[in-house]
Amino acid sequence: MRIGIVCPYSFDVPGGVQNHVMDLAEALLGLGHEVSVLAPADEDAPLPAYVVSAGRAVPLPYNGSVARIAFGPVSTARVRRWITRGDFDVLHVHEPLTPSLSMLAVLCARGPVVATFHTAMTRSRVLSAAQGLLQILLERITARIAVSALARKVQVEHMDGGAVEIPNGVAVAKFAGVDPMPGWPGECAPGRGGTVGFLGRFTESRKGFPILRDAFVALAPHRPGLRLLVAGPGDPDDLYGQFPAGLRERVTFLGMVPEADKAAMLRSLHLYVAPNTGGESFGMILTEALAAGTTVVASDLDAFRRVLDGGRAGRLFPTGDAVALRTALTELLDDADRRAGLSAAGDQVVANFDWPVVARRVLEVYAAAIEATDGRVMDREWVELA
Repeated sequence: MRIGIVCPYSFDVPGGVQNHVMDLAEALLGLGHEVSVLAPADEDAPLPAYVVSAGRAVPLPYNGSVARIAFGPVSTARVRRWITRGDFDVLHVHEPLTPSLSMLAVLCARGPVVATFHTAMTRSRVLSAAQGLLQILLERITARIAVSALARKVQVEHMDGGAVEIPNGVAVAKFAGVDPMPGWPGECAPGRGGTVGFLGRFTESRKGFPILRDAFVALAPHRPGLRLLVAGPGDPDDLYGQFPAGLRERVTFLGMVPEADKAAMLRSLHLYVAPNTGGESFGMILTEALAAGTTVVASDLDAFRRVLDGGRAGRLFPTGDAVALRTALTELLDDADRRAGLSAAGDQVVANFDWPVVARRVLEVYAAAIEATDGRVMDREWVELA
């Protein structure tokens, strides 16, 4: 099968959707299909052989974060050429309501289109001002996939249609059996040691880092060996400035961690903490931590609860409650058997998210979309967008 996949967000900056697209493409290639991915990226950016750059992206505030997207007449022409040259059996676009390449690809498509919705956002300000465009987009999509029950709920209640729920995948083999970073995670004697970690934008409020910071600051004086490992974008001074001077040496900031090194980072922890406060439709980092065999402590968000099987595969704490998080950290750091039990349950849960399993479900949607259009090429004019 010839498959074209479109990512709306720039490959120059790591992100959940970008990782999803790359892992899906590699899983489909591994199953014997032809795959081409179109995404924004600098022309000289190092890209996998299956990725085609659509040019440099520009930053745009979107869905509580900053998205790097590509739009306009130049991007439209590149999308059009890529679709024509690819002659795809099916076009798979991600986040088509984001004003970027996926939206353009839907408007330029001439065959079956499958769309994956990652977020649980009901409307954006851009689309609220362009209801006619929203309707055109939805009418041109043959089949929809939602990565979570929350994202699917949006499709049913706000987008006049349903969606097949297929979760984000995780490349389990890439995370299992990887060695931790030298010197980590160290000892975890009851009442003394332990390493907890966070990966993400510590400056972004919905990621909830201040909740973990407060729990760590309250717990560290009573636990002399406790360490905090932080990875993600940001200024080291902004991070260390959040901690009392006497505790800063027990905080280690790695900065941006390449995808190839993420597994080692996660394996270097006794506990991975996800203190997010909202805006999450799935919880990709949770599945990655589970695949690495690391015990997870997470906010009791609906999306996280679903990934962790209601708490069977990880410890949940009330969202936003730093005192409850401190209690959870203390209990688990003092109980190696409990950590091992949660990790074993995590192994069982994450097997359902392994990319070969997920990719086969996506292929079933492709087949249904192709059958629904009966292999027809739609006779529609190419769009021109300013």
